[in-house]
Amino acid sequence: MSRGVLDDLAAFAAVARTRSFSRAAAELNVSNSMLSYTIKRLESRLGYPLLRRTSRSVAPTSEGEMLLLALEPALDAIDSALGELSQNRDRVSGTLRITATRQGYKAVIRPVLTDFCATYPEATVEVIIDYAFRDLVSERFDAGIRLGEKLQQDMVALPVGPTLRMTVVASPEYLSRHRAPGTPEDLQHHRCINYRMETAGNIYAWEFEKDGRELKVELSGPLTFNEPDLMLQAAIDGLGIAYVLEHEATPHITAGRLVRLLEDWTPPFPGFFLYYPSRKQVSPVLAALLTLLRARRDEPAA
Repeated sequence: MSRGVLDDLAAFAAVARTRSFSRAAAELNVSNSMLSYTIKRLESRLGYPLLRRTSRSVAPTSEGEMLLLALEPALDAIDSALGELSQNRDRVSGTLRITATRQGYKAVIRPVLTDFCATYPEATVEVIIDYAFRDLVSERFDAGIRLGEKLQQDMVALPVGPTLRMTVVASPEYLSRHRAPGTPEDLQHHRCINYRMETAGNIYAWEFEKDGRELKVELSGPLTFNEPDLMLQAAIDGLGIAYVLEHEATPHITAGRLVRLLEDWTPPFPGFFLYYPSRKQVSPVLAALLTLLRARRDEPAA
């Protein structure tokens, strides 16, 4: 059924219910002449009269009565559904599905999760930990969290985390057996703990920069993981040198379990971004999360 036919039926129902073209026209916010034309068009389309008109009254014909009997419950149901949709338009409820790395979850989602759940008790958050990039649309994710340099060009991206920095670390026990590297090239002579990128399927090349000089070093070693937490633990266990996020290694450096290496070769870089496909299709539950993340990002530093 076309939108025009539905509008004509609703116009007929208004006239039949009010028994007046004037009252129905006022209710529908149209002119009397336009309403009269609409009813004539509907009657012409159906092939029989729906209303009996006199100078003093308007009443449905037998066919009109039958049609009105069927129309009123349907129109009431449509009005009810539209009213409920209007009420729920700004109501934060439903499921928010997010794909994130473990580090992205810890840095971005976990700090606001308590406030989000308390403020929006009707919302459900589902976080899928994954290091491969997902197709947000086909896999029905609302958003993802990744490092900015890895994002696709057609995504809307909001910076939601602090500046990050990588660090090269090894345990004191490892360094007691091996001379500490002085340059990134020296790592070729060490037992390095590697990271396999699930998206590309290859081993991640360690990235360095100093005085405008950029290096990507492909390294071999006895261990390869797809979980950075395991790389960090292997370094703590003295199994080799790891290249991990600085803030994750800092507690172990402070405690003496790890030693920072090549510090002047690892400058800061932009941190995590929350990304999603379109500004035009942001659900209320995603909009609520974006508001919380923006507020946290814009808080003055303590």
